[in-house]
Amino acid sequence: MDGTSPSPPPASTVQGRSDVRYLYAARAARGFGDGFAAIILPAYLIEIGFNPFQVGVVATAALLGSAALTLAMGFIAPRRDLRSLLLICALLMIATGIAMPVFQHVIFIATIAFFGTINPSTGDIGVHVPLEHAALAQEASDQDRTRVFVRYSLTGALSIAAGALAAGLPDLLVSTGLSRIGALRAMFYGYAGLGLVAAGLYSLLSRVRTAADSPKPTGLGPSRKTVYKLAALFSLDAFAGGFTVQSLLALWLFERFDLSLAAASTFFFWSNVLAAFSYPVAARLGARFGLVNTMVFTHIPSSICLIVAAFSSNLLAVMILLLVRSALSQMDVPTRTSYVMAVVTPPERTAAASVTAVPRSLASSVSPALSGALLASSFTALPLVICGCLKIAYDLALLFSFRHIKPPEEIID
Repeated sequence: MDGTSPSPPPASTVQGRSDVRYLYAARAARGFGDGFAAIILPAYLIEIGFNPFQVGVVATAALLGSAALTLAMGFIAPRRDLRSLLLICALLMIATGIAMPVFQHVIFIATIAFFGTINPSTGDIGVHVPLEHAALAQEASDQDRTRVFVRYSLTGALSIAAGALAAGLPDLLVSTGLSRIGALRAMFYGYAGLGLVAAGLYSLLSRVRTAADSPKPTGLGPSRKTVYKLAALFSLDAFAGGFTVQSLLALWLFERFDLSLAAASTFFFWSNVLAAFSYPVAARLGARFGLVNTMVFTHIPSSICLIVAAFSSNLLAVMILLLVRSALSQMDVPTRTSYVMAVVTPPERTAAASVTAVPRSLASSVSPALSGALLASSFTALPLVICGCLKIAYDLALLFSFRHIKPPEEIID
């Protein structure tokens, strides 16, 4: 023993760990809001007189606006402080929750959805996402990167599950004497409050510029071809997923099986819980079998479950199939994010996150309106079949295109 005490960790390391915790907490606040908003949104719109096609149009507007804002952030982020940009996103969330209950005309609702942060899919789509991904990637080594994104995705999914359970609150409020439409509007004000919580957490972050110390130009460089190819494939996946975003899946269950809001909230709670606990499994599978293999071979069975559910007339069977799908379909979320961050250089990460996110948002914004129209047809489950078939095509294309492009941790010296 030489009597010396171990040196404390560098201040930058301590602050980096704090930043990760703040980002996880902000993701939890946003996720809780997304969890109930995706279910409340179709219920509220039907309550004020919208038809399924109009609900689909609002979902399309929300996703299209998300794509436009994400694209703008992709150009701005490399030259700006990430904390300031995240604070702007939180202010948009607050404004969305306050404005949504004020108007009832489809044009005004669609406009609010376009410029706001309502996420009908509850997935990793939104203006916050590439900014949070870039901030997290700053703090993660190659060996820890997937685990960091797994924890991020797990935090989001568990909070979304809790939010889905909270979507049953309007029924409870109605039993106390509040009108149904008043109860639904109160939930949007709760959404605004969660935006305020996120703003407080973002304000605690250190100032970070993704390319502040890089002498090279920001944006995409040597990884451009790989990123564009990934963006094209992710767009196909997102277009398929747009047919069954959670808001429209909830609407299908409302219309097809006359499911109550309380029952739907319970179902989506367990659906999101299963998705959440699939993320740690995805990390283990990714470490053992590779990120691309994990994405593909968990995704295909989930799509098959969705197709089979479309042809079932038994509510219990449908719910079981959809729950199995939930346990498998989201394993590609943390692995996909980790893979994108791994196959580009550090200065390209924000641009890569944006370039892969924006086409996904654009592609997913087209299909909800189509899905809304198909929900009014004689075979209301057709959107589920289309989604499942297109997703299988995406998985096979991803496997054949990227099975030989490995992240650093999978390369054997």
